[in-house]
Amino acid sequence: MTIAAKIEQSLVKSSWIRKMFEQGAALKAEHGSENVFDFSLGNPNLSPPDEFQSALEKVASSRDRWVHGYMPNSGFPFVRESIAENIRKEQSAEVTADDIIITCGAAGGLNVIFKALLNPGDEVLVSSPFFVEYSFYAENHGGVLKTVPSKDDFTLNIEAVEAAITKNTRVILINSPNNPTGQIYSAKSLDELGTVLRKKSHEYGKVIYLVSDEPYRKIVFDNVTVPPVFKCYNESIVATSHSKDLSLPGERIGYLAINPEAEYRDKLRQAMTLTNRILGFVNAPAIMQRVLPMIQGASVDIGAYKRKRDIFCKGLSDAGYDFVTPPGAFYLFPRSPIEDDVEFVRALLDELILAVPGSGFGAPGYFRLAFCVEDETIIKSIPAFKRVIQRFV
Repeated sequence: MTIAAKIEQSLVKSSWIRKMFEQGAALKAEHGSENVFDFSLGNPNLSPPDEFQSALEKVASSRDRWVHGYMPNSGFPFVRESIAENIRKEQSAEVTADDIIITCGAAGGLNVIFKALLNPGDEVLVSSPFFVEYSFYAENHGGVLKTVPSKDDFTLNIEAVEAAITKNTRVILINSPNNPTGQIYSAKSLDELGTVLRKKSHEYGKVIYLVSDEPYRKIVFDNVTVPPVFKCYNESIVATSHSKDLSLPGERIGYLAINPEAEYRDKLRQAMTLTNRILGFVNAPAIMQRVLPMIQGASVDIGAYKRKRDIFCKGLSDAGYDFVTPPGAFYLFPRSPIEDDVEFVRALLDELILAVPGSGFGAPGYFRLAFCVEDETIIKSIPAFKRVIQRFV
């Protein structure tokens, strides 16, 4: 054996998303990229807003001797204050700069949280379908990812969550708008979840934390809003990034926000500032931190994603596919017309369509399509989708 046994196992169950992305690269080389319909990876195709380019140019041109220097492990204080001001409005809570920790994206942020909270064997509870990397993040820190089914429309199944909580549960992890379904959890369901978590925390004599992963918060359609989690439950933490709302996935810039009403607020700040450092992230890059105060509140053109969603939904519906129209994010999660979603995704490959099996998200029988692509790719793919489903119905 040349590598760790645990990593050997992880390679076997590693992300379907990346597998399909790599297969897509091979197909594009063979057939030409214009002839391949790649819906595998949530890599935003919209350019960052003009505000970002202006801010980046301003920071990059600075001759300040400390512009690239070290900063406090939680991030530059003036940057954290600008983020806190935005989060105060978003969460309707008195968040301060001390409640913000700047991280290397939401993925880095979740690892910081889990490192700070999990003891060996502690459970992280998540509704399926879910972003597959969550299981690795929990395992990184001795935790165990445990899943519960969502409702048929992918909303929270509060009864199932309550039944799944045990003395080992440490974190309830939610993702709204959700990857892979685009579903948004209602204020009512979040209030009910908060009630359950207060009850169970009291029952087991421990704090069960609610962690909300929110990189898609601003990508919402049809005048829908994403309810704040801080109002529903005091023991809550938000992890987010600007990968999606500003089209900056490669910059890995994000942050954590601690609920100011959390009972162990100061201890949480200290713990996550420490784990941010000892995990090796240390700090998010200095240039991107300095850009953040100039772009709070900015976003890409959300209307463009709505247009793509509507084109795709109409085309797939007319072709006979069954799906829940997503109120947010940039994914569709249709039901496979056959039980074996992996087999169906392979059939889509025959028509040069790249999708990701729902099995990769803990939801066999479905498949994910990322519509953060050119409109023309969606439009040209519809006849191919029709040809594939006609083989199975």
